Amino acid sequence: MGDLAPSGLHFLAVPGVRTLLTPGMLAVGEALADACAQRRFLCVLGDAGVGKTFAVRTAARCLGAAVLLDLRAQSAPVDLRAGLHGALELTGAPPADPGAADTLIRRALAATPRIVVDDADRMSGSCLEYLRFLHDGTPGGLCVVLIAGQRGERHLRAQRMLATRTAAWLHLCALTRDQVPLAVPALHPLWQTVAPGRLQALDARFASGSLRRWVLLTHHTQRALAATSAAAPDARLLQTVVDRIDSPGRRP
Repeated sequence: MGDLAPSGLHFLAVPGVRTLLTPGMLAVGEALADACAQRRFLCVLGDAGVGKTFAVRTAARCLGAAVLLDLRAQSAPVDLRAGLHGALELTGAPPADPGAADTLIRRALAATPRIVVDDADRMSGSCLEYLRFLHDGTPGGLCVVLIAGQRGERHLRAQRMLATRTAAWLHLCALTRDQVPLAVPALHPLWQTVAPGRLQALDARFASGSLRRWVLLTHHTQRALAATSAAAPDARLLQTVVDRIDSPGRRP
């Protein structure tokens, strides 16, 4: 168990959620520190909800400044330039001339040599090639973290430029059945009164080891406790909450 999660990083920003020092979190911290030291690419992969983005952004905060990008699907280099211009807090509007825009971006990246790109598998090949251009054109290199789902690994692996510029390909996994009784009460105090077996049953029914799903369940359970003035969640309340939200169409 770590400190309270930084504001805005956790899914739904649920009050009281704590940072879990899971094996995945520790692995991301080590891999990111290594990639920063080498100024190379790092690819972080895993199924939706296992905590990839949270782990990377939390580790990045510990290492210092980072440029955080979340681009739309199939972005073009012009979108990437505009995103970097804003994230680097460069003055004025992005220059219309690509060369002028690149000069400003590369100058700023020399002082903040870390870029984190979420949903990187949605990026076009031309955008990934532009990241290679920035990496190769920055003195000493550039640490670029690409976060993608398991289905996006093939798209990233197809980018030949990543083969020689990537420090590591890191796969994050969901919580195991044995980890759930230890991790979930540490995630939020609300679960500390719930029996380990019931936590495992909830995970099998609803969360499947997904930290995002556990945060979602925490959010709705908090609301149910407030509505009923109950002090702690019992079996009936939890069953009601899960029945209300466990619809495939509502799953994040």
